[in-house]
Amino acid sequence: MRDKISQLFCLQKNACKNNSTDNNRGHNVPTKATSNGTMCANGTLGTEGPEAPETDSSGTGRMRKPLERNGSTQNHVVHLERRLGLFSGVALIVGTMIGSGIFVSPSGLLVRTGSVGVSFIIWLACGVLSLLGALAYAELGTMNTSSGAEWAYFMDAYGPAPAFLFSWVSTLVLKPSQMAIICLSFAQYAVEAFVTECDPPRGVVKMVALVAIVMILFVNCYSVNLGMAVQNVFTAAKLVAVVVVICGGAWKLMQGNTQHLSNAFNGPMPNVGAIATAFYTGLWAYDGWNNLNYVTEEIKNPSKNLPRSIIIGIPLVTLCYALINISYLAAMSPQEMIESEAVAVTFGNRILGALAWLMPLSVTISTFGSANGTLFAAGRLCFAASREGHLLDILSYVHVRRLTPAPGLIFHSLIASAMVLHGTIDSLIDFFSFTAWIFYGGAMLALIVMRYTKPNYPRPYKVPIIIPVVVLVISVYLVAAPIFETPRVEYLYALLFIFAGLIFYVPFVKLGMTPRFMNKVTLFFQLLLEVVPTSSMAMFE
Repeated sequence: MRDKISQLFCLQKNACKNNSTDNNRGHNVPTKATSNGTMCANGTLGTEGPEAPETDSSGTGRMRKPLERNGSTQNHVVHLERRLGLFSGVALIVGTMIGSGIFVSPSGLLVRTGSVGVSFIIWLACGVLSLLGALAYAELGTMNTSSGAEWAYFMDAYGPAPAFLFSWVSTLVLKPSQMAIICLSFAQYAVEAFVTECDPPRGVVKMVALVAIVMILFVNCYSVNLGMAVQNVFTAAKLVAVVVVICGGAWKLMQGNTQHLSNAFNGPMPNVGAIATAFYTGLWAYDGWNNLNYVTEEIKNPSKNLPRSIIIGIPLVTLCYALINISYLAAMSPQEMIESEAVAVTFGNRILGALAWLMPLSVTISTFGSANGTLFAAGRLCFAASREGHLLDILSYVHVRRLTPAPGLIFHSLIASAMVLHGTIDSLIDFFSFTAWIFYGGAMLALIVMRYTKPNYPRPYKVPIIIPVVVLVISVYLVAAPIFETPRVEYLYALLFIFAGLIFYVPFVKLGMTPRFMNKVTLFFQLLLEVVPTSSMAMFE
């Protein structure tokens, strides 16, 4: 089997051959690319390049090492290429954030707050919080341009154990559940267009969701350019749908339908725990604000395009959400919104008349684009963590010709499919939000820690320290308030699941134990999927 793989990827072998040995020692020594593109034996850094002459400003003269992990570089025969510009970056953020949340969450947020005014304030507050968090992530992402987002930042600030726990939870729960939620919403609205007399059959909804996952998987495995083209087109289409909703709401407001907005703050104020869970619902609609950090190795000029994409994308989404909520309330009462399982479809029936079918079509377009962006980012997390030895080696491999992280994409899709078959939207949203904000807070703390432990690392983009502090405090509140206000056993299960990762970390990562059969499994999937590692393939020498 090894010979077959060697023949299949002989091009890579020949290109790497001259760089994979140390002629002075006379035997094979694996090589690694340095930050300036030169190759050094045993993974040590070269003496040339932009990082070499920079020293610690403390006066000790010590050389400053780059934060980037051992990622794909241009010297590798197979690597992830930088193909995402500013427009694609904005499209990934906007296209992922505007998905199912604004069409599923409005009614849930009203239920938990009991007030139109409070729910609207929470919508805006969620947008501001997402922007602050994303700006902090922009500093982290320009400081370390490795893919993987929180995983890479935890490695820099805390070390491998916390980073592994993040990759453990994100790979098995967070990212797949996010994908499952969006695809279930896509299927719900797609089937709704053909079933008018009764609720869509649950089995049919799940089958359509599975078909959507397969289609998105094919697009992202086939080509990075195709995946981003789909993202760009669907983002433009969903923005057109948003404009339709906003224009419909403006038309109703001009007719004088302001009765549901005039007494916005009537009703009792929600308690502390209810506000936190309402934030969960609203923040789910904004989730995706950090997705661009998962693909920084594929962004052109990330030190500029990453923060610019964030500054353009998130305020645009916040504005759209605020205007959409006003439009909903111009067409229906809060009680009607609560009772409607498809708020956008109900809105379309009230406003568009014979063209009401355009609304579920628009929602399906929106959710499909969001699911595409979610899988695009999730595959890169799997790729980055596996490359460091935190997950199965095969998950860090890329297709030899298409240069896509196919194994990671397939792995995420399989788990998301299992969640589609056995989960519901509401249960998945609650678990996702609680667990995700533990790690968002951890990323804020990582930024604060590295301000003191790594003060001299280059930071092309730097935020005021108050921003990560504020987001960290809010993260602690969002995690702790529901636990103290309404304790549920699910929160305990979530925490136990996070720390259960240590059972696998100690033997397989810390001690480096590997079952004997894993080499054969890896070789088998290399042949099956035609994938190779991004580093030099010394195994063929």
